[in-house]
Amino acid sequence: MSSIIHISEMVSIALHGMIVVASNKNKTLLNVKEIAKITGSSESHLSKVMQRLVKANFIRSARGPKGGFALVKLPEEVTLLDIYEAIEGPFTIEDCPTNCKICSFKSCIFGGIPQKLNEEFKSYLAQKSLRDFLG
Repeated sequence: MSSIIHISEMVSIALHGMIVVASNKNKTLLNVKEIAKITGSSESHLSKVMQRLVKANFIRSARGPKGGFALVKLPEEVTLLDIYEAIEGPFTIEDCPTNCKICSFKSCIFGGIPQKLNEEFKSYLAQKSLRDFLG
């Protein structure tokens, strides 16, 4: 069954990867292999996602045998929406979930429910920071 709100694999990896990095109490760098093992992600996909997060200035990376990733910002300064948009671009709310070009109805046959769900989901992402998921 498909859902109205879709989270791409890349966004899922980014969200989980960022929480793992933020959870690192040792303050040492976590490498791709370690993060992939914890999140159950493929190392190659995770590596691509983490580089996008580096470009968005949420994390820093270091190369080499002791290399890896660490947060640049405080966990409370990074929202789930920030992470989502770093991967997918701006979160937009479409007028019609079907993008129907031939609809001649004066009001949406879905009663605007998909738009309301998307607005609520966007609000949730904006209100939750990495700090909310740390133990």
